[in-house]
Amino acid sequence: MKIALMDSGIGLLPAAAAVRTLRPDADLVLSCDPDGMPWGPRTPDDLAERALTVARAAAAHRPDALIVACNTASVHALPAIRAALEPALPVIGTVPAIKPAAAGGGRVAIWATPATTGSPYQRGLIEEFGGSADVTEIPCPGLADAVEQADEGAIDRAVAAAAALTPHDVRAVVLGCTHYELVSERIRAAVQQPDLPPLVLHGSAGAVAAQALRRMGVRPAPDAAPSSRLTVLLSGAESTLPAEALNYAEGRLLPAVAPAH
Repeated sequence: MKIALMDSGIGLLPAAAAVRTLRPDADLVLSCDPDGMPWGPRTPDDLAERALTVARAAAAHRPDALIVACNTASVHALPAIRAALEPALPVIGTVPAIKPAAAGGGRVAIWATPATTGSPYQRGLIEEFGGSADVTEIPCPGLADAVEQADEGAIDRAVAAAAALTPHDVRAVVLGCTHYELVSERIRAAVQQPDLPPLVLHGSAGAVAAQALRRMGVRPAPDAAPSSRLTVLLSGAESTLPAEALNYAEGRLLPAVAPAH
């Protein structure tokens, strides 16, 4: 069994770690685009072209499923990727977890990149799945880049700036960029108010990993013998896991998978 994941950078780590937890026996292919980062400021057509190239690089390794572990790419490139690769290769996109976050009503915040915040796509999701919740969109300029570079100071500044925009009485935060899941506890610490119940954070990694298994027709097997095969593609070329990935628990989980040869 082989599962591929793609993103502009290390934002795919949370989903990769979730796959590793559900199916430790799965071979992994991680396909990134460091030469084209960041994707957010690109035009939709340019972004779709780069994302499709990254997807094709992953597909060349013949995985059983491909996870588009990037919110921005899922917005702008998922139709093109599916048109090119399905039905031979199931393609699973990433959608912000607005529906489960809004299920209990109350005040909910969506942290997302400036390009996604206020976009017709996100507004459509809020309208469709927001229910009775009071949803506030929070732009997080610079946070994804800071996480990608593992720049501790820049992460703290970006998180603090977004927290200052987040309503005091928010009960749940949707992490609308896969990079943000790598610093979820720092986000929680910045937003949690001491006089309120524990804040709930909603990421997408677990859901997309589970959906990939469903599309493949296999069940979770967390006790399976771990695979020893990991393929890392950086702008199409086989490489090793970027050093920045090892700053995060999700990245440190993967070196237990030896590089494929």
